[in-house]
Amino acid sequence: MNIALIAHDAKKELMVQFCIAYCGVLSRHYLCATGTTGKMVSEATGLEIQRFLGGSQGGDQQIAARIACNEVDLLLFFRDPLNPKPHEPNDMNLLRLCDMHNIPVATNIATAEVLIHGLERGDLDWRNILNPKA
Repeated sequence: MNIALIAHDAKKELMVQFCIAYCGVLSRHYLCATGTTGKMVSEATGLEIQRFLGGSQGGDQQIAARIACNEVDLLLFFRDPLNPKPHEPNDMNLLRLCDMHNIPVATNIATAEVLIHGLERGDLDWRNILNPKA
């Protein structure tokens, strides 16, 4: 599976801790992330992560383009609901694209836990049937 990781500044450490906890599961999948999030997770876990630009520099748009091309199977997007971001319309675009392309998305740790356990059990294998990889 292709898993994209994005975290607002206030949620980056939570993303790092989540990825440490589920490093075994995540290591069996292809990971990509926005710049700083990818760097922090990679340094803390040793996971190989394709890093895009920082979110405010267009990294979230790079991930959105991959979603639009059906190259992402799962999005973990830890959002900070208390501090609106100037590029928040991009956040809504990401979520809209996930809805359009039936991409499972978690915007908080609780939903991420459910999705990662489902991923581990094979509950998301339907993505491979829907979008076979060459």
